[in-house]
Parts: sequence; C-alpha cells; structure tokens
Amino acid sequence: MKKISFCFLWIALGCMWASEMVAQEARYQVGVCDWMVLKRQKLGEFDLARQLGCDGVELDMGGLGQREAFDNQLRDDAQAARFHHVADSLGVKVGAVAMSGFYAQDLTKKDTYLSLADDCFDTMDKMGGVRVAFLPLGGCGNDWTTDKAKRKEIVRRLHEMGERAKARGKVIGLDTPLDARGNLKLLKEIKSQGIAIFYKFQTALECGVDICKDMQQLGAKKICAIHASNTDGRWLRNDSLIDLPAIRRTLDKMGWSGWLFVERSRDVSMVRNVKMNYGANVFTLREVFSTPVEATVKLNDEDRPADYVQTILSRAQKATDELSMTYTREGLNVRNIVANRYFQLNDIYAERDSLKKTDKKLAEAVADSKLYRSHFAFDADLLLRLRPDQVERVKDVMTFNVVKVTYDAQCDMIPSLKEEEKAQIMAWLKEARELAIDAESSKKKHEVFGKYKGRINNYLAKRGYDLTKEREEWYKRVKARGGKL
Repeated sequence: MKKISFCFLWIALGCMWASEMVAQEARYQVGVCDWMVLKRQKLGEFDLARQLGCDGVELDMGGLGQREAFDNQLRDDAQAARFHHVADSLGVKVGAVAMSGFYAQDLTKKDTYLSLADDCFDTMDKMGGVRVAFLPLGGCGNDWTTDKAKRKEIVRRLHEMGERAKARGKVIGLDTPLDARGNLKLLKEIKSQGIAIFYKFQTALECGVDICKDMQQLGAKKICAIHASNTDGRWLRNDSLIDLPAIRRTLDKMGWSGWLFVERSRDVSMVRNVKMNYGANVFTLREVFSTPVEATVKLNDEDRPADYVQTILSRAQKATDELSMTYTREGLNVRNIVANRYFQLNDIYAERDSLKKTDKKLAEAVADSKLYRSHFAFDADLLLRLRPDQVERVKDVMTFNVVKVTYDAQCDMIPSLKEEEKAQIMAWLKEARELAIDAESSKKKHEVFGKYKGRINNYLAKRGYDLTKEREEWYKRVKARGGKL
C-alpha cells in the first residue's frame, strides 16, 4: 500500500512539474503587428508569422481615415472564418486586435467611437475570443494631456469604451505619450476596469525614463500587452537603450505574463526588408522571453573545433542573408544545410589527402564518387525548403557570384551578342558553378571558372568576334562613364 501511495506521489509531483513547465513556456508569447509587416488583414500574415517564428500576430482592424467605420473585411463572417481557420491550421494565434487607425485619427472627433469599439470586439470574438484590443491616442496629438476640456472628453469616451469592453470580457490597451505616473493618473480618471495600458518601450525612452522602473511603477495589472520595440534605427539585439534580460527579470519579478509584439526597431539600412528586420527581432525576443527558434536540420558539428564551426556558420549565413531568411526557422535549416555541405566537403578532401599517401589513384576515385553522390543530395535538401530560383541564389553565394559578374561583363563588353550566344554563355557559367560548388578552396573554385571563361572566349572567337578589339572599346566606355575594371 505504501509503495502504491509513493508511486501516486511521484506521479502527482511529475504532473505538477509538467504543468509548471508548460505555464512557464506560455508565460510570454511573441508576435508582430500585421500592419507593420505589410500584411494588414491579409491571409498571408499567418504564414509569414510562422516563418518568422512568432507565436502569433497583432491583427489590425483595417484603415480608418475619414471613414465612419474601419475598412474591416472581417466584418464578413465567411471571411473571418477563413482567417480563423488559416491561423488555427498554422498554429498561429491572434494575440491582440489593433485599432491602429487612431494613430492618425482624433478619438474626440469620431462620433462613431462606440460602434468602432463594438466592431473591434466582434472581430476579436470571431478570431477566437481575443482578449486585448490596442488603441493608440496618437491622433489626438499631445495637447490633450494639458488641455483640460479635450482631456475630459477623451476620458469620458474611454470610460464608455472601457465599460463596453469589460462587459464583453475584454480590455482596451491604450498607447499614450505618458510615463507610468501619467498613465496611472489617466487610468484613475477613466475609472474603468476595461481600460489598461498597452506598454511601449519606445514611449518610455522618449519620456526619458528607465523602462524597468517605469513598468514596476505602473504595475503588472495595468499592463495588458507590450510593444517590445524602439523607433526604427537598429534591431533590438543592437539597441543599447533596451536591456532585454533586465526587462525579463523585472517582468518575472512583477509576475506579469502576456504578449510582446514587435512594432518597429527596423534597421534603417534595410528598412523595407520585412523578413530580416522582424525575423531578427522575433529571434531576439524568443531568445530572452520564450523558447528560442531552433532548426530542425541537425548541424553536423561534432568533434569539430568551435572556431572552425563558427567560421563555417558565418560563411553559410551569407546565403540566408541573401534570401532575407537568416532569423527564421527555415533560414536556420538552410544555414545548417549549407554549413553541413562545407563540413562534408572538408571531410571528403581530408580523406582523399589521407589516402593519397598510399594510393593516389584510389584517393581521387573515392573522392570523385563521394562528391558525385553528395552533390545531388545537397540540391535535394535545399529544394525541400526553397524554390528553384532561391537554390540558384544559394549556389551563387557559395561561388562568389561569379556567374552573374562574368555574364554581365560579357554582355557589357560585347553589346552585339545574340540571344543564343548569351544563352550559351550562361549555360557554361552555370555548368562551371556546379563544379565550383564542390571545389575544395576558393582558389580551386576560381580555377574552374577560369577554364570555362577560356571556353567562352574560344567560342566567341569562332563566332567572328575580335575579342581584343571588343575589350579595348569596352575599356574606353567604362572609363568614359567613370568606372574601373
């Protein structure tokens, strides 16, 4: 009997431990704002969120402008059902629904504010019972914080909206220009449990306050969700003003849980590159707050020096950078596939060099056999995750983009090339690339291309081109336009 009781005790403790782990994993969830990733109310937002490694999205209600209602296609039950189905099938949640139209529209001048709120609540229900709505007060300007009459009207309207939210089991998260002290005063004036603060790192920094201290002063119960980003400029991982580990410790201490959405923090040098910007920021947030994004393709780095592995990973990442997918799960898979190919080539040539000591002919035969078989396996692995045109770009990166550089140079040098001649040149360059991919060093790769460049020159000479003259004229044209060769 005692043994049975002891077993049940262990089972109970195990269940409690498992439940605690699940709760810990679900404590923080990471998402992106659909209007910022250029997917406002588009079905593709859910697949993009999945690619970026998000737990979910902050779905927008659609544009507002001078209209009396949001441009909300989810008002249609059939369309809303499609959105909900796609999100559910991809395992992507709707963490909040945003009324971002109020970034530009003044709440005090929209007499339809209650119907707008109801439309938002209806959409939240259709998308699976979403609890948090986002309402920015940017359209009201900043004068309302000191203009007593305008502030009073904002407070009145927010109280009404908040009471409606509370009646439907929801909360409206405000985005204001205020710090914790100012927000607490505003919430006290509104007097509605249906209104809270949608906290924003950017606002705290603009107010000149410490994010951690500001959140603590505001309190966990007053924060319904977080926009975990700064203004555009640099990624979160490169932003010295945002100490994410310290923020995580503060939120843990406060007992807060909920959604962290990336709104901005885009690198200004690539501000339009959605996947790189949001992939990088989601990746960083997940590293600190959630389960890190991990590859499903195993990296074959066992028993290899750490510095060598890092060098190879950096080299492989150039391919995923080219595809703007480095900080996504699929990007990590592609990076590992490319890195594993480099490891494999290293192993093949190391074995060849070892065998050469006793039998050179056998060494070359073994290496050629392994290169041949593994070459097509590499293609197949990439094609499982990439489109054919993307595979082409990966191969170009691995061969220093010689195909494009050489082809463009040939066409620029001889403007009179016929289409069939251009096609032949490209065919040979791509053939060279297939061989160069398997070469053991950058020098050997360039040697492969060098042989094919010679073939191309012979071909063009036989076609009647005077290459010496063409090259001289080309030099003159390039120099005339201020370029160099």
